[in-house]
Amino acid sequence: MVVLFGTISVILLTAYVYLQSHLKTYFIRQVEDTLKKEVYLNKNLIESTLGAEPSRSHTRLIADTIGRNLKVRATIIRADGTVLGDSELDGEHVKQMENHLERPEVQDAFRKGFGQSERYSKTLKKRMLYMAVPLVVKEEKIPWIVRVAVPESEVLGLEREVRKIIAVAVCIAFVFSAALSVGVALYISNPLCEMAAVARNMAKGDFSKKVYISSKDEVGDLASALNFMSDEIKGMVRKVTAEEAKFAAILSSMLAGVMVTDEKGRIVIMNPSLRKMFMVDVPAEGKLPLEVIRNAAVQDMAAKALQGVRALASDEIQLNVPQERFIQVNGAPIMREGRCDGAILVFHDITELKRLERIRKDFVANVSHELRTPIASIKGYAETLLDGALQDKEHSKEFIKIMYENSDRLAKLIEDLLDLSKIESGKMKIAFLQVDIADAFKRAAAVIANQANAKSISIQSNIPAVLPKVLADETRLSQVFVNLLDNAVKYTPEKGTIIVTVSVQDRFVQIAIADTGAGIPSNDIPRIFERFYRVDKAHSRELGGTGLGLSIVKHIVQIHGGNVWVESEVGRGTTFSFTIPIA
Repeated sequence: MVVLFGTISVILLTAYVYLQSHLKTYFIRQVEDTLKKEVYLNKNLIESTLGAEPSRSHTRLIADTIGRNLKVRATIIRADGTVLGDSELDGEHVKQMENHLERPEVQDAFRKGFGQSERYSKTLKKRMLYMAVPLVVKEEKIPWIVRVAVPESEVLGLEREVRKIIAVAVCIAFVFSAALSVGVALYISNPLCEMAAVARNMAKGDFSKKVYISSKDEVGDLASALNFMSDEIKGMVRKVTAEEAKFAAILSSMLAGVMVTDEKGRIVIMNPSLRKMFMVDVPAEGKLPLEVIRNAAVQDMAAKALQGVRALASDEIQLNVPQERFIQVNGAPIMREGRCDGAILVFHDITELKRLERIRKDFVANVSHELRTPIASIKGYAETLLDGALQDKEHSKEFIKIMYENSDRLAKLIEDLLDLSKIESGKMKIAFLQVDIADAFKRAAAVIANQANAKSISIQSNIPAVLPKVLADETRLSQVFVNLLDNAVKYTPEKGTIIVTVSVQDRFVQIAIADTGAGIPSNDIPRIFERFYRVDKAHSRELGGTGLGLSIVKHIVQIHGGNVWVESEVGRGTTFSFTIPIA
């Protein structure tokens, strides 16, 4: 109803404004046409009335006659601009009037034969509408001018009267239209209001309301269509909600990162895994990938996916901050109705795969190398013995000894490989018991004693008399001690010193094994616990090391819930430390 009233009001108001805006122009044009006709009708009469030398009284009489007959102000002006007669002024006032030669309507009358202007009259002190035509006076080479004028207020007064009539007509039309609108609204408003209420409930997600209208007209058809639409939308909303929940659950649970962009390359969806992968903690929707991830390679992949037709774009991205990582990115366009509607990119963190592949390659290369050396030595000496050296008692014994040492080296290497394999596969059996650290150290020191005595190396211990027991596997803990002490003895020169210090740190017992060896360069320390890694490869092989001892130590300590690290200074020695939790 409000819209209807508003429409009627706008239409009537527009009509009123239009008529009002054109009313003044219309009436002025009508007055101009009337005056023009009257002036031209009386032009010949005036010319015949004026003599060769008309007096002022004569011309004033003519002006009064024209003004009275036409009900206008009439003025007769001589060719030089002198006013000879005016229907609104007496003789004395006419003599005092200004020269009218420069008046615009007078100038136009001289040049064009007719002049007209609308301006303020200084004589009458009000706005006037002027019209002037030339008069041919006998014996005068230049024609005179007869000018008529009417006050603009008369035209405006007539305009106001007509405006009142139009305003009354508009009001009557509005009242009639309003009454008609009320009648129409009362007939159709209730069903429409009911349907509007149902539509509002539908917008809020409530589809339980129905419209009950039994009429057979357009309103009834609309109500039936609304009820049908409600049932259809209800079913579609259920499907969309279920699919959206599934989609959100899938995206949230995926380990792979997922990004969906629109056709302009701006992000529409970014799942939690991708946010975590690139440490994104700001809203990403509506932004370009480069604005969120700050990686040009990701932006390039998104652009490639959008430019593709159906081909899968794939690339590998390397990240160096905060740590080195490798991300495999696959991108494909989202096609709809033959055009690209966006792109989807899937990110897989393959850092661990890369690391394992590198470890596998290094492991195969290192194992091959470590096995090749003793096997080649055993094979070489065996061939020498078979070729006749076996009969040489002096050298054959030495050859057999070398073969034994290399076979022993092979056995140790295989044993360490088996231990490392069990640890990494989780198949090593660990029996956690309460173990005395001092006893474990003493047993390990006894194993290393002969090796240390051969080099006159002193093994000293700084172990408190009272220590809490640790929760550990006694056999594996002894293996840690043996490996670290064996390593210290190998790399400590003769008459050196090894100091074992035990202390309690919070809920852990910390063991430090310090030697007075050559030390480890700082650039080698980060890799010292890697398998087969040696600082001095040639010297290590001479000492009979397999290159797996420190790696085994690291894994055993970590299985026990502890930590292991190394501190070293070249030329002054090395300290290996590890922790074991208190029982």
